[in-house]
Amino acid sequence: MSPKIVKLEELPNYCEKLRCAGKKIVATNGCFDLLHVGHVRYLQAARATGDVLAVGLNGDRSVRELKGAGRPIATETDRSEILAALECVDVVTIFPQTRATQFIAAVRPAVYVKGGDYSSETLNEQERALLNEIGADIRLIPFETGYSTSALVEQICGTAVKKDQGLR
Repeated sequence: MSPKIVKLEELPNYCEKLRCAGKKIVATNGCFDLLHVGHVRYLQAARATGDVLAVGLNGDRSVRELKGAGRPIATETDRSEILAALECVDVVTIFPQTRATQFIAAVRPAVYVKGGDYSSETLNEQERALLNEIGADIRLIPFETGYSTSALVEQICGTAVKKDQGLR
């Protein structure tokens, strides 16, 4: 397993060492199921807002709760390893909850980034309150249109159905 993958309970100490070294920590989170170019561009843009990018990864159970049956496509272990392989990602932590509150509390980021499909009003109320308490700068990265894991899954399933029916 990658040294970039840090357990949630180890994250506060890990991040405190970075802060003591003068690093500006950026945090984001998501499911990142079937990583695509939209994800990569988003993570690169998030990393550009600070010195260190910490990615909170929804665990398998929480992805099922958020996305429904049949998801995630890739396991949390596989998704964390793929994210850790990206140059722009400095640390990955799997969290089991549907909301990122515990992850945010562990990181205590200077900057918190979400995609443009969110607004400050649609951020979870508890997450937003914690970010305000920490004094984190909340930044929204423009949404990359045309990229969606759900759309990829539909496309793959549609292709599989057509192939099963002898269609192309």
